[in-house]
Amino acid sequence: MDEESLQNALKTAEILCAQRGVRFTAQRRRVLELVCRAERPVGAYEILDQLREGATAAPPTVYRALDFLLEQGFVHKLETLHAFIGCTHPEHPHASQFLICSDCGRVKELENEAIAGSLRTAAQETGFKAERPIIEVLGTCAHCRRKTEQAGTSPRVPLE
Repeated sequence: MDEESLQNALKTAEILCAQRGVRFTAQRRRVLELVCRAERPVGAYEILDQLREGATAAPPTVYRALDFLLEQGFVHKLETLHAFIGCTHPEHPHASQFLICSDCGRVKELENEAIAGSLRTAAQETGFKAERPIIEVLGTCAHCRRKTEQAGTSPRVPLE
């Protein structure tokens, strides 16, 4: 995330916290900043290591901050990677889908209502109540596919 986008994300979080009547502490802000600055999904212990560079920090501190940021919709947890990414549109609740590149680790967040609606319908038809409808698709991004093709190596075989 570039510096302007990062500052916008932090300002948005600050405004939303004020509107919601919740505290956006310096620690929560710093954890959000570290998640948003990362070029790929970042794990809790990676965040902890970065926090420790400037001061002392303990795992519960990071987990409490991440729980708050998840609850407020400022970050998403990628279950398959046990890692976090910043949300691209935290101003409203939404069901996201994630395209995760297995080669470079980059993640693209989608907010496709047709996919979310299809999942809701399928869950309702079976009597299932979804609590956290998360869709994560592992594959290879266009950039990595181009690199593979240019290098002349065979790409991964997709699952059909």
